[in-house]
Amino acid sequence: MKTSFLALFFSATVIHSVNAADNWNGTVLGFEAPGEGMFGDMMGIRPIIEDHGFHYQLGYLSESSYNAGGGYNHDKHLAYIDQFSLTFTQDLEMYTGIPDAAIEGNIVNRNHNDNLTSERTQDPRVGFNDIAQESWGGQSITRLGWLTFGRSFDDRKLHWRIGMMNKNQDFDQIIPCDFQLLSQCGGKSANSMTWYNWNKHYWGTTFKYKLTPELTLKTGIMEQNPDASDRKYAWSGSLKGARGILLPMEAELKTKVNGLPGIYNFGLLYTNSPQTDLSEGKTQSVGATDPEGYRKHSSTWFMYTGFNQQVTQRGDDPNRGMSVSYSLGLGDQRSNSIHYTQAASMRYHGLFDARPDDWLGFGMTYIKMSNHYRQNQENLNTIYQVDDYGNPLYTPLSGHSVNADLYYQVKVRSWLILQPDLQYWYRPGGVKETQDAWVTGLKAIVTF
Repeated sequence: MKTSFLALFFSATVIHSVNAADNWNGTVLGFEAPGEGMFGDMMGIRPIIEDHGFHYQLGYLSESSYNAGGGYNHDKHLAYIDQFSLTFTQDLEMYTGIPDAAIEGNIVNRNHNDNLTSERTQDPRVGFNDIAQESWGGQSITRLGWLTFGRSFDDRKLHWRIGMMNKNQDFDQIIPCDFQLLSQCGGKSANSMTWYNWNKHYWGTTFKYKLTPELTLKTGIMEQNPDASDRKYAWSGSLKGARGILLPMEAELKTKVNGLPGIYNFGLLYTNSPQTDLSEGKTQSVGATDPEGYRKHSSTWFMYTGFNQQVTQRGDDPNRGMSVSYSLGLGDQRSNSIHYTQAASMRYHGLFDARPDDWLGFGMTYIKMSNHYRQNQENLNTIYQVDDYGNPLYTPLSGHSVNADLYYQVKVRSWLILQPDLQYWYRPGGVKETQDAWVTGLKAIVTF
């Protein structure tokens, strides 16, 4: 599957040689421009601040999930989380003349640490490999997501950014985060567990170079800080806790195939941050009984790739039609509990003439757990001499799992979206003894 994708990736420039930047419209791919907010122009205030170069998006998101059937714990529970987010850009080019000079920032307030996956769907004796509410972040907290300065060089072909940043600003952004199931939300690079999504920041600098109008090469250097999720780092600019550096590299192709827009990427992550083996010991094969503990690795890697391609257009309307996407994340299974994740999805914008702004989406994910992770679980059961799944001392064995998500997104107003969804979990957490689960959900989005 990797080979066939790479062939498609490199042949896409041959399939369509025109400038993809001309009339490239990503609406059907899920990159829909936000509509007018609830407060409109704020009695003329918003146009004034935008005339001075300050642009912002203020939004609210809530996600509810209910265990309709199956799962590890059959007791019914409605889990609820929500968040407020402010993303802003201050244009400095209009004041300095420096090409694309700007300060960018993001602040996220999350509430209600209520995770249906850990509370009902999966066996709590194993770590979860998917989440029914993708915006659950483990804490009720307000965080700085990023605060950076950027500018362009070389006739705007090279863009440079520096500061407290997040991968969402530059990397692995070819698939939107519209599904409520985490494994269907965006690309797979966050599965590396070496950098973080959305509302966590880390120091770094990045470079994007537009090699051709269609092909952009990206790289950078960032701190690798496993403590970035701690509350004390929510607003901190300290490098304390950093264990090394992270080197990302990505090629992104924005093109057209058969006249329809598509976007493709291939990325690699490398870090010299020390990693702990999930199974092997320092002096013997079984780390759980090694007196010196588990083996350490001096570095690790992660590969991610994917595509998002529009395949149909509804009549003459470029904003209506169907797109398909695929993403893959492959990790070093010595230190990453998830060996690889594959996700495929379909989106249709404007399926019904009476509802041209609504979305229909369906996606499926295959998750394969690490052999080292499973071997350690087997070793623990041998040590405790248990083989009964019902024994509290037993460590369930993780293999593979398949999850699916179906949603219909209703645009009630330009500023209000309601999105009910239905999820199916096959072998939740990769544990075959856990009953397959049905989860219903509702996402609400308000743009102010």
